[in-house]
Amino acid sequence: MGPTQIRKYEEYAYVLDSKSRSKSTTVRGRTGIIVIAIGEERLTLLEILGIENSTFDVDERIYIGKEGRTKVQSVLGKMDYVKISDSAKNEIPTVIESIVTKNEKKFVDYINNAQPLTPRIHALELIPGIGKTYMTVIIKEREKEPFESFHDIEKRTGLKEPIKHLSQRIIEEISGETRMNLFVKR
Repeated sequence: MGPTQIRKYEEYAYVLDSKSRSKSTTVRGRTGIIVIAIGEERLTLLEILGIENSTFDVDERIYIGKEGRTKVQSVLGKMDYVKISDSAKNEIPTVIESIVTKNEKKFVDYINNAQPLTPRIHALELIPGIGKTYMTVIIKEREKEPFESFHDIEKRTGLKEPIKHLSQRIIEEISGETRMNLFVKR
């Protein structure tokens, strides 16, 4: 880490599940409103301690940054997929689609800039639904002109519902089914 690189903290997270009068699984002896959420930037599963009497809705975007939190006491730690509640697991697909949809520019940029990972495997091929054929079309099209939106990708490559494909990849990464992560920071 060079002097210019500062550690990246999440600013926002999306709620997957919350339980009042619950015990933390990451910090011993912490009890209260325990929220399981997913970080917007790094897409990691987080355990969060809510402020007393706060309520949290599934898919709600909550501020977890350093200054001026209104509903969050502390971010207790990262969580493993295997340790989160079933209801949190069930909400992951919806919440991920919502993150991908709201951060369109970031994901479109990814499609515009994805590179080969090895001489044989291109990063784009690791996204479900994008095989060699779509990969070739995407690369050809983005060389002519970078994609501007999900709609643009769909229109110019014929790849239906890019949000679904990207979300599917992120879900696989979160649940630990992948050897290599494109989107989820470990």
